Formats: sequence, structure tokens, C-alpha cells
Amino acid sequence: MTILTDLRERTRTWHRGSYRLAQAFAVITVLCALAMLIDQRTLNGAPLWAKLFKFAVSAALYFFTWSWLVSLLPRFRRTAYWLTNVLVVCFSIEYALMVVQTIRVRASHFNNETPLDATIFAVMAGTIAVLWVVNLVLTIAVLFLRLPDRATAWAAKIGAILGVLGLSLATLMTSPTPDQQAILDATGQSAMVGAHTVGLPDGGPGLPILGWSTVGGDLRIPHFLGLHGLQVLPLLALALGVLAARYPRLRDDVLRLRLVVIAGVGYAGLLALLTWQALRGQSIVAPDSQTLTAFALLGAGVAVSGLIAIGRPARELEASSR
Repeated sequence: MTILTDLRERTRTWHRGSYRLAQAFAVITVLCALAMLIDQRTLNGAPLWAKLFKFAVSAALYFFTWSWLVSLLPRFRRTAYWLTNVLVVCFSIEYALMVVQTIRVRASHFNNETPLDATIFAVMAGTIAVLWVVNLVLTIAVLFLRLPDRATAWAAKIGAILGVLGLSLATLMTSPTPDQQAILDATGQSAMVGAHTVGLPDGGPGLPILGWSTVGGDLRIPHFLGLHGLQVLPLLALALGVLAARYPRLRDDVLRLRLVVIAGVGYAGLLALLTWQALRGQSIVAPDSQTLTAFALLGAGVAVSGLIAIGRPARELEASSR
């Protein structure tokens, strides 16, 4: 059996619409990468096609994961399949409008400069609001998930909760900045209402492709991290299952569950720290002593907890053999 045939068999029961959309966004990712190589134009200091590229990568991962998750639900599966169709429609509308704005060489998010720009962003905001509500309902359904491998089940549950938190953090970007609020107070209108960057205007120096600010706080970082907890934790559970073939101690499903829960708590802590850092207007590449101390304490806590969890099964085994 070829790899493609095996994959086709494994995904046969997955939600078709979201799986096909994930495949489509995988292709779109490649097309956007080619567009960035061919078209050197920029928008607000970033490559014109970079935002479409980043959203395509995230969408491919997001819809691939939900296509798998809803197929595992023990209850409400028919309702979940219908709700996942709503996710597909909502995000497709948003992405199509982003394409329109990219072709027009206009900012797609927070743009209030013209009536058309404002209308496009209002429609995008509406579709994402619906997507958030549907995502929340699906996350609640995932909390009822039961699988033979408890580590994978809890990885999916915690990852889905982190995904909701990541989506929710996007609301922090929609409020006017102090400068925008001053313009609104003075004139009643501002070309932009909302921003990714904290402490500085959008469009300054940023990391390659990602565009995350290297001179100020950037709320896209915790938004991205939280959203993709939905993939990171299930992948960790999968990796632990694969490693169990080589390391006998990991064959203990209780140990794998403990490690997944520890990783989930650590991931949530990292999400909180990155949000705190961004809201203080601090760049991801220039953490101050407070941020470094917090990261060190979080890392130490996760590492010690992991070591205790790994050591506990061995001690329990020794005690039971006496």
C-alpha cells in the first residue's frame, strides 16, 4: 500500500469540506510563496503577498485538524459536521476578501480609509465573529471526546481550548490605538482603527515573512501561538506514542497523559507570558529582565514537572515489586 493510499484510507471518515479546504490552502501556500518571489511590491513595509501566505499556512493546519477532530466525536457528530461547514464558509469569505484587498494593494484588516475598505473589513469581522462562536461550540463538543489513548484525547481537548484562547486574543487588536483614538476624537474618522503592534504604528521593522515587530509589542504572536496549540499538543501525543516503541517507560499511558497535561499547562503559561510581553509594547526579540525571569521560571517549572512525572512510574514499579 502506498503512502497516499494509506493516507486516503485514514482520512476517509474525516469531514470532507474542511479536509478539501485544507488541501486547497496547501496549494495556495505554494502559490503565495511563488507570488512573493515574482512580485516584489510591499504593503505597509511587508511583502504584498505575505499576509495571504501566512493565513494560508494557518488555514491548512486549522482545517486539517478540525477535519480529523470532528470525525472522532462520540456525540453530536452530525451537528459538528454541519458546524464545520459553517467554519469553511466563514473563513473562505474572509480569505476571498483578503485576496480582493491584496489585488487592490490595500490593507485588509483595520482599514477604514474609504467606504469600500470599511465595508470589506466589517464583513470580515462579522464572518470571524461567527467563526469564533462556532469554534467555541465545537471545542465544547471536543471536551466529550473519548479515545483509547487518553494522552491523545486530552491533547485534543487542551489544544482546542488553547485554540479558542488564541482566536479570542485577536480582539485585542481591534481597539483604536491612542493615536487613532486622538484622531477619532478630533475628527470623528480615522483611516485605520486597530493595530497589530503595541506602542508603535504598524508597518515597522519585523521578522522576515512573519512580519512580527522587532521594535515593539506584537499581538499576532500570542494569537498565532494560541491558535496552533490545536496542532502542537496532538502532535506531542503522537510523538510520545511513537517514542514508546523505543523507550519502554513511555508505554505507560498514564505517564504520556501526565506529560501532555504538563505540556498543555506550560503552553498556556507561555501564551499568557507572550500576551503580557506584547501588551507592554515589548518586542519578542528584546525581552527585558522581567520577561526573561518569567520565561525561566516557566521553563524550569515545566522541566521539573516533566522529570517528576517520568521518574514516578519507575518508583511505583519498584514499590509494587517489593
